[in-house]
Amino acid sequence: MHDLADERFGKLLDSLASKSPAPGGGAAGAMLGATAAALGGMVVAYSVGKKSLAEHESRLRDAASALAKMQARFLALATEDAAAYEELNRLQKLEADDQVRITEEPAALRRAIAAPESARVLAMDLLSLLESLVGRTNLYLGSDLAIAGVAAEAAAVAAGWNVRINAPGLPHTDRDAALDLVNKGDRAAAEARSRIESACAAD
Repeated sequence: MHDLADERFGKLLDSLASKSPAPGGGAAGAMLGATAAALGGMVVAYSVGKKSLAEHESRLRDAASALAKMQARFLALATEDAAAYEELNRLQKLEADDQVRITEEPAALRRAIAAPESARVLAMDLLSLLESLVGRTNLYLGSDLAIAGVAAEAAAVAAGWNVRINAPGLPHTDRDAALDLVNKGDRAAAEARSRIESACAAD
């Protein structure tokens, strides 16, 4: 699987729309996260250096660096997710008693869960960072900050769906733990997004 970060946006959308298992929903969710981080970066860029926000300058500069790293990480996870699912899909096309499938599928399944789970956790971190910027950024970009929060929540929920779809293949204890994290994460993401939107609307 090639690096999705190197693809032009239109071509990437064509790849998503094609009759191919990867890139798919997992990569799309990670790209939502990258979009949210990038939009948050724009909000910060319009806030750094403003006299009215001088007391937040250090925090804003730290946020700019963190958001850039998150954007890059989400894009890397999009590629990881696509590659992991492509491999899992290849194995699952083999007969159930095929020795290659029996040997390789458990590890492939865990990789296919690890990528979206990492994206889900990163999206939760992004929501926390975005929420910390409320009231500390350019007021004229409040809608952009709110939209970044919406996209970050979508990234978290989308990643959770990709954990859910593969979790049934895990041992029961691992499956239940994974699904519990996802369900709690969905609620926390919705609450964080709501707080961000409410605060931005109040501003």
